Amino acid sequence: MGEKITGLTVAQGTAMYVGAVLGTGVIAVPALAAQVAGPASLIAWLCLVMVSAPLAATFAALGARHPDAGGVSTYARLAFGERAATVVGWCFFFAVPPGTTASALFAGSYVADAVGGGRVAQVGTAVVLMTLVASTNWAGLRASGRMQLALAGMLVLLVLGAVALSAPMMNPANLEPFAPNGWTAIGPAAALLVWSFAGWEAITHLAQEFGKPQRDLPRAVGFAVLIVAGLYLSVAFATVAVLGADADSEAPLGELLARALGGDLKVFAAVVAVLLTVGSMNAYYAGSAKLGAALSRDGAFPRRLSGGSVAGEVPRRSLALLVGLSFVILVVVVVTGAGIKLLVLLTTGQFVAVYVIGAAAAVRLLPRRSKARYTAVLALAGVLLLLVVSGVYMLLPALVAVLALLFLRWNRRRRGSLDPDGNLSAVELRRRT
Repeated sequence: MGEKITGLTVAQGTAMYVGAVLGTGVIAVPALAAQVAGPASLIAWLCLVMVSAPLAATFAALGARHPDAGGVSTYARLAFGERAATVVGWCFFFAVPPGTTASALFAGSYVADAVGGGRVAQVGTAVVLMTLVASTNWAGLRASGRMQLALAGMLVLLVLGAVALSAPMMNPANLEPFAPNGWTAIGPAAALLVWSFAGWEAITHLAQEFGKPQRDLPRAVGFAVLIVAGLYLSVAFATVAVLGADADSEAPLGELLARALGGDLKVFAAVVAVLLTVGSMNAYYAGSAKLGAALSRDGAFPRRLSGGSVAGEVPRRSLALLVGLSFVILVVVVVTGAGIKLLVLLTTGQFVAVYVIGAAAAVRLLPRRSKARYTAVLALAGVLLLLVVSGVYMLLPALVAVLALLFLRWNRRRRGSLDPDGNLSAVELRRRT
């Protein structure tokens, strides 16, 4: 995904992590969580921070010991074999269409908030962004690492600016009632917030690019956890304390800036949101298209999608599947009137499944009685709790897992009757005649 980055330093690695984890989550999800649990959503944020810290450390420990571009799929293969690796790959691949569609709609919300146009402007913006990113990837282009970091830096400045400028307008009365929908609403809010913390597994693909992975990767993760936690908690608190009853805005950062300095800054917030969304969507489309081609190459996906699995090639068929599914989902959302929250939950359910398998792999792979393994056990307990609170939305990753295993079994039998060129093997020809 993007230009090759070699010799990553701790500072660069920290910036890469911050850029991977921060994204559309911080520009929209705080408002969604506030809708579900009110001010009590702040407890959900704190819980997710407490879960994400050991989870991030666990993936850093795995990346330091097994630096490989396969990331979580590689760890699952080493710990549990091909079936687990296939399930992880499918869950990640099929989380991207609803996830990128939700991201495009989040950016569309900022545009609509800035220029007007309501639902038409929101959906139109999503179509333009999805088409633009798909075209860029189809041509084989990638947003450079420096551009991605610059966009992430703009997001950090936007968040800090919005929080700092709106701080004088915080009203303690907006924190009451603290749990308007009951304390049980914290669980569903936490399920939504998984979206905001997805990404700790992403930089494991770059572990081998650090000069000294065993030393530098854990340090980068430590700094990134502190930065991400600080930014998320601050914008979540500002969303509730400043906006109050208006915390259900789909563009909370734009609303915070507008409250502090005037409506014109909504345009600036919309521009930044669009740029960040393009960078995020580009990364996920590019990486997942490659993943689809690799899964096909390894027999875990339809054979026709294997083109582009070699470095330097463009996985156009795999990309076409991703983009096609994304537009189908967008059409369904428009026709049914479904909200973005449903897409977020469908996406995060699959990420929870990836995290459960990844954390379980860490418990098995990391040295016994080591600090890293104890951290992995803690991370596994946390993601298992997320699995429980995700409730019905775990049905999708369960379905994806079943389909993945059925396909793997069918494809094994099919390929067992073919030679390396895809023709019927001599043994199969004799059997049929």
